[in-house]
Amino acid sequence: MRAAVLTAVWCAPLALRAQTAAQPPLRDYLVLVASESVDRVALVRFGPAGARVEREKYVGWSKMEVAGPHGVAVAPDAKSYFVTIAHGTPFGKLVKYDAATDAMLGSVMLGNFPATAQLSPDGALVFVVNFNLHGDMETSDVSVVAATEMVEIARIRTCTMPHGSRLSSDGTKHYSACMMDETLAEIDASTLLVSRHFFLTTGKEMGMPGAPAVRGASGHDGASHDMSGHGMEPPKPGDVSCSPTWAQPSRDGTRVWVACNKSSDLVEIDTKSWTLVRRIPAGPGVYNLAVTNSGARLIATNKRDASVSVFDAVSGKELARIPTTRKVVHGIAVSDDDRYAFISVEGVGSEPGTVDVIDLTSLQKVASVEVGQQAGGIDFLRSEPVKR
Repeated sequence: MRAAVLTAVWCAPLALRAQTAAQPPLRDYLVLVASESVDRVALVRFGPAGARVEREKYVGWSKMEVAGPHGVAVAPDAKSYFVTIAHGTPFGKLVKYDAATDAMLGSVMLGNFPATAQLSPDGALVFVVNFNLHGDMETSDVSVVAATEMVEIARIRTCTMPHGSRLSSDGTKHYSACMMDETLAEIDASTLLVSRHFFLTTGKEMGMPGAPAVRGASGHDGASHDMSGHGMEPPKPGDVSCSPTWAQPSRDGTRVWVACNKSSDLVEIDTKSWTLVRRIPAGPGVYNLAVTNSGARLIATNKRDASVSVFDAVSGKELARIPTTRKVVHGIAVSDDDRYAFISVEGVGSEPGTVDVIDLTSLQKVASVEVGQQAGGIDFLRSEPVKR
């Protein structure tokens, strides 16, 4: 694996340093990123020496067949991590690894194309959306897995092509975006049942109780949706559909933001009244979202724009739009101290994937490192004293 480290901003000429005011990190930060086209998960270390790939784990099962690792989720105690294997015969699976040794600790078969995953705050459960990218256009589901036993305890039918599996900070609610049904689905984590959904099309926003209705014989509402490009197709004239790709609850649980990839804006929903708060203009093809640990900032990847946006979570103001190293921007992981956002970039064609490091104080890209092709799922592992 070829790993290229780009010079950090604080090592640039004096004039440039004065403009950016970026300060070098005092600790090392470690993130895990999955590269779907090469079946590898890389451990990236970023610190005063820049960014580099520390080690890689092959997570496929055959050199002749791409398994397609899609999502990465680190356990709250950072002792293990979970990888969704998107492709399989007939279904994909969730695999658990030891974070110190990369040894496999268990696996469980799930649905068709398991994608985004997240653990509950207590580390007991893993929620995984079965995106069903390559299957028939039909209602899919969210798998709930007991993290210790690696047993699927529930499969909750939600909507067509669920994506962006995210839990509220207290672990009581689970949210996922229904890419082909124009809805946000909410699951009550205590009952493991769909509690509410919210319709997202511009001008038709509406909250409703219960499971999303399936519109049309094929399981979608008939609007034009991008399947092959997975969020890269711009809207046609007159198309007001959302095509949601991510749901991100606020840290205090009062709001949930939905990334509307097609309309390039964010839908902000009040979780108590289940009503629309506002639509926030975002970058072209806004795709994935993350919120800082303090809850002060919302970060978005713009898949059709090769950029990352940072918003003030209270005002909705876009504070900066930061270009990425390559095109097809994907996921976000925020450091434990809110100093940095780590951005996975898929790349195009034979290009390697990339992890870009964004300084959330100076709002600048400060480092970049190459990883395997089609870098997607990413999660923060831990920070630690600088490794000598």
